[in-house]
Amino acid sequence: MRRPGSGSVAHDGDERSRDEIGGGEIGTVDEAYDICERITREQARNFSWGIRLLPPMKRRALSAVYAVARRIDDIGDGDLPAEEKLRQLAVARAGATDPDAHSADPVYLALSDASRRLPIPLDAFGELVDGCEMDVTGRSYDDLDQLVGYCRCVAGSIGRLSLGVFDPPQADPVLADSLGVALQLINILRDIREDLGKGRVYLPKRDLDLFDVSLATLPNGTLDPQDGRLAELIRFEAARAWGWYDRGLGLLPTLDRRSAACCAAMAGIYHELLARIAADPAIVMAGRASLPARDKLRVAVVSLVRGRA
Repeated sequence: MRRPGSGSVAHDGDERSRDEIGGGEIGTVDEAYDICERITREQARNFSWGIRLLPPMKRRALSAVYAVARRIDDIGDGDLPAEEKLRQLAVARAGATDPDAHSADPVYLALSDASRRLPIPLDAFGELVDGCEMDVTGRSYDDLDQLVGYCRCVAGSIGRLSLGVFDPPQADPVLADSLGVALQLINILRDIREDLGKGRVYLPKRDLDLFDVSLATLPNGTLDPQDGRLAELIRFEAARAWGWYDRGLGLLPTLDRRSAACCAAMAGIYHELLARIAADPAIVMAGRASLPARDKLRVAVVSLVRGRA
């Protein structure tokens, strides 16, 4: 796999010669980035709030990362037969880990350009595909270690990819990985009812047994509270997520101000979401917990102001 260079951004513009973009017409890279940014604006519910705080080149690069990750996720979460999902995931793995060879696709063209400018660890996309394959094959998790392994694939990978875009002088992939695990554990709690409807149970079997919980829905579509035991389990899992979250926040002081603001905005949205779930587990029993747009905007503004302090 081709490794990017040092990753310092020479300029924020996208003017490149025909030779530099591999024979494409001038403007092709701009158009590719525009597509990625549109995908991010339209489909990233939490991710886009932080991306907006980055300077232009890094914003475009992280949008390219998101667009590729979104494509992979959409394959895994789609309605195709499992065999076809696995085939398409293999195609996506090839494109994401070697975008130069697939630059006819605008999403991969943008990623190829971004990975020339910044030290984006393209092999992390392979780990994301590994995690999606776990979903497709119906993997379940006996204990926390197994679940964390899954989280590292589907979310720690995104943390490490994002760190490549932030490009701090002293990068610590372990911290980015920890923050990714934290956000995925929060996602699992947020989506517990929705995932059960898809036949997916991410909570470790050992934890379910510990609290004597068997996930099931009531006739009205809400999760069976199991005489309060499910709420206790959710608070237990939330406490674990807090631990990973606190470790992952150690990443922020290593980043430049704009990158730290971006990361803090995304993490802050999940922080508020986790706090609400821990305070009232019933909200995830009834549906998918989320923050209103005004609260996400507030977190983003506060993160940007702090980043400029």
